[in-house]
Amino acid sequence: MSTVQTRQAPEGKPPGKRGFVFPSALTVLAVVTIAVWALAFLIPPGEYRRNTSGAPIQGTYHRVASDRGIVHRLNDLFLSPVNGLYGVQDAKTGQVGPTMAGDLYGSAGVFLFVLAIGAFITVVFATGALDLGIGRLAHRLRERGALLIAGVMLVFALLGTVEGFAEETLGFYGLIVPLMLALGYDRMVATGTIILGAGIGVLCSTVNPFATGVASSAADISLGDGIVLRGLMWVVLTTVTIAYVIRYARRVSRDPGRSLSGFLPGDREQSATGAAEPPPLTTLHKVILVLVTLTFAFMIFSVVPWASALSGDADATPYGFELGWSFPQLAALFLVAGVLVGIVARLGEQKLSATIVQGAADFISPALVIVLARGVTVIMNNSQITDTVLHSIEGLVSGTSSSVFAFFVFLVNLPLAFLIPSTSGHATLAMPILAPLADFAGVPRALVVTAWQSASGWMNLWVPTTAVTIGGVALAKVGYDKYLRFVWPLLAILFVLIGGFVAVGAVWT
Repeated sequence: MSTVQTRQAPEGKPPGKRGFVFPSALTVLAVVTIAVWALAFLIPPGEYRRNTSGAPIQGTYHRVASDRGIVHRLNDLFLSPVNGLYGVQDAKTGQVGPTMAGDLYGSAGVFLFVLAIGAFITVVFATGALDLGIGRLAHRLRERGALLIAGVMLVFALLGTVEGFAEETLGFYGLIVPLMLALGYDRMVATGTIILGAGIGVLCSTVNPFATGVASSAADISLGDGIVLRGLMWVVLTTVTIAYVIRYARRVSRDPGRSLSGFLPGDREQSATGAAEPPPLTTLHKVILVLVTLTFAFMIFSVVPWASALSGDADATPYGFELGWSFPQLAALFLVAGVLVGIVARLGEQKLSATIVQGAADFISPALVIVLARGVTVIMNNSQITDTVLHSIEGLVSGTSSSVFAFFVFLVNLPLAFLIPSTSGHATLAMPILAPLADFAGVPRALVVTAWQSASGWMNLWVPTTAVTIGGVALAKVGYDKYLRFVWPLLAILFVLIGGFVAVGAVWT
């Protein structure tokens, strides 16, 4: 799927005078990278002492003398895309670089996963089975598009609240985008269905071990503490979000000229598949569609931490059947599945090889976007400014009332979520500092966890430093500026609702 964003006016409107065109996702990330790099000169480096688990110890922050001269800093900027791909974090110094020895810090696994998804989807479309299957499904649901949107978003929200389903959604754009186009919607509907569906689930995480689990452990409380409030938030906020996307979808269906994303060449033609009944599926088509379904179902099964999700214990011993797969294994899964589909469809060695290469090439843009986003966090890490930002918050949340404190925890975590888009990384760094402050304010630590994850989840619905959002709009071929225009009213609604929940929760608990 090409990620070149063609700027085309909605059909029926003559193109006007060319004005300002919002930069591409790659350019946005490049600007963010330079901005964070420049800020690192102004923010003094510092660090907290860590305990044996690596969490910062309250009251131990101290300034450090940085050895990052201008040459080192320029090297960090120059190598940020490389480090974002395969930078390694040194276990002793914590610095990230391509020649270090330690754990992989870069996003090589996600990068290869996106390319593998591109190869797989392209092979599937080459068989013609998915096109025909989408056409028949669209025809059957031509009067029930809202039900389809609600169903997909509900499933994604459930997976998000239970196991942090987020980056995995990158694999679904190749299926959801053409389906929504066939139903007469635009690419923004598909984008909102995927990003907001999974994102609202993560925002309202209940037993998600990667967000609520990590944060609860860092705050020294049980994963189940505060689950009633978070469950209520999930019901209300998920309902509001689904209704918001369906409302927009109906507006575009009635009047395509009101589409915020516009239509690329061929988009409007796909809606015809929802009107005229396509020819029936052959046996070969059905076999291929079964393989596609099983591949995605197995992907979900392989990444869910079933013991943690079902027991509510973030440290539960994994069941014997759990695979615990991550992006390297998923990349291999989709490559193998793509080859298998090509063999079953009898594409032939030459066509299959060419199709796999073309599919990976079409997905190189969103893959590079993900790499650049990760490179931003590497610059912050090497400049040692993350702990300084956290320390600046430490003196702001002390001595306030319970309701104000809870809402303030939400507010101060918003910029941190921008700087640290990883929920687990954000929790590990912030919660050991913020949770003890709740004791002084007379607020349950569980409420701090809820306020923190709400801030992280709210920001990750739109910030350009998260691969889920910036990579998603690139995969859907929707301009980032247009996505912001689409989502900002919902963000305002969610902001008010979250503020109300955490403030009332402080009094209620």
